[in-house]
Amino acid sequence: MAQLAQGILDALDAEQRAVATAVRGPVCVIAGAGTGKTRAITHRLAYAVDIGVVDPQRILALTFTARAAGEMRTRLRALGVPNVAARTFHSAALKQLMYFWPQVLGGRFPSLLTTKTGFLGEAITRANISATKSNTVLRDVAGEIEWAKVIGLAPDEYIKAVDDYDRPIRISNNKVDATQIARVYEAYESLKKQERAIDFEDVLLLTVGMLEEEREVRDRIRDQYRYFTVDEYQDVSPLQQRLLDLWLGKREDICVVGDPAQTIYSFAGATPAFLLNFTNKYPQAEVIRLSSGYRSTPEIINTANSILRNANLGHELDPINSHGEKPKAIAFNSEKQEVQELAELIKQDIANGIASYEIAVLTRTNSQLENLEVTLSGAGIENQIRSAERFFNRAEVKEIIKAIRSASVLSEGDWLADLRDAMKPFGESEYVRAFMQLARELENEGTTSLRAFLRELEDRAEQNNPPTLPGVALATLHAAKGLEWKKVYLAGVCADVLPWGNQPLDEERRLFYVGVTRAEQSLVISYYGVPSPFLAEAGLI
Repeated sequence: MAQLAQGILDALDAEQRAVATAVRGPVCVIAGAGTGKTRAITHRLAYAVDIGVVDPQRILALTFTARAAGEMRTRLRALGVPNVAARTFHSAALKQLMYFWPQVLGGRFPSLLTTKTGFLGEAITRANISATKSNTVLRDVAGEIEWAKVIGLAPDEYIKAVDDYDRPIRISNNKVDATQIARVYEAYESLKKQERAIDFEDVLLLTVGMLEEEREVRDRIRDQYRYFTVDEYQDVSPLQQRLLDLWLGKREDICVVGDPAQTIYSFAGATPAFLLNFTNKYPQAEVIRLSSGYRSTPEIINTANSILRNANLGHELDPINSHGEKPKAIAFNSEKQEVQELAELIKQDIANGIASYEIAVLTRTNSQLENLEVTLSGAGIENQIRSAERFFNRAEVKEIIKAIRSASVLSEGDWLADLRDAMKPFGESEYVRAFMQLARELENEGTTSLRAFLRELEDRAEQNNPPTLPGVALATLHAAKGLEWKKVYLAGVCADVLPWGNQPLDEERRLFYVGVTRAEQSLVISYYGVPSPFLAEAGLI
């Protein structure tokens, strides 16, 4: 075995090595939270390239988030494989759709909606629905339309499907029924057509249509990509699976990675069925389990295992790290008292040496985050709400990148010093600090020039993969998926919040599990009034 290939394997444990050496598909990896799945699959790709199994330019690595795609590309570069296409389903589809648009459909490419809210507000008006047009309501309505589109429903099919799927409709603070949603959906589609615009679901639908109908396009894409990896496979929707099948054709060089215990997006059309039935589709598939928990302390992992065990949600994790403090639950009299006391606890954490960006407060709903943001800001604690807003579209970020681009032309020698000089006019803003933190991380990984740093920023902008911003992270449990922090607070874990409304109980339990497993060293859970039943299941009260 070549020295480099052996070095790639030496960095892995026995389970991860089994993944890395399974270089021919089909392969199914069941990876528990914090078990090193990204390490395993990136080393698998690097090993396959190094031993000549695949040309790196023939690989398509698909992820659930732009951040995950960026992390995968960074790790592959560090392993000496810089040319792998690691993208989200939407990003990969958009790139193909834009490339072949002149050949297949001709004319100007439609404008792409990065948010549905503007069009949905107008659609509600056109549909004559008396619903409040708050951001929360618009987000909820968008969620219903997105669900319908990814499982293949037209507006006139939506009402029946809600009954067939026994789908709860919950539009915040509004009594909006399925008939009204269908009217808004129809008006929204009509408005997009009128304005020659498409949304992200349309990108997948149009790419599927293009591949199904255009044999030449289909053959060219299949010739380009011959080796597939799919991360977070438990969150794939029927529409994404349909696209994946078209990319694959009858070939079987596919490796999927997922964890049924972390299925939390069924409300958006995702289903773990494709992961759970993978061996039915591919009877000869190799199935490998990753169970060594590297992220969290044994105490946190034991709590997570209790959640799994009580509901038979998945296989348990084996703790690897040194012992730490036991997770604790704290009761408060009211939400107001809870957020005020959490602010004081976070102040103590920072005073004790924990960096603010290593702390997260996670909640079930966005409205809970708003109260936390106000309270933490009032207490002088820097914080950031993780949202869908595109970081690289912000005016100041664009100006900073413009300055970096100009400086990169003349930069020689100490590129970090040149970067600091380029950003001096912008003071010590959060964006400047975020770029400097990213630059230091990339320097440690081998980046040697300002031009290379600029290429990284441009790549991240294309993928909507922002750097880590300073301050305490505030995020919903859904937005926290795939992330980790040294200290995590799960706030508002009350009986009427988690589980939320009439959502499926097991999915809400899995959401709680995801929250618990975001913590590396310390986990504090707080509630007011009646505690969530999940706390008792986890042995915390």
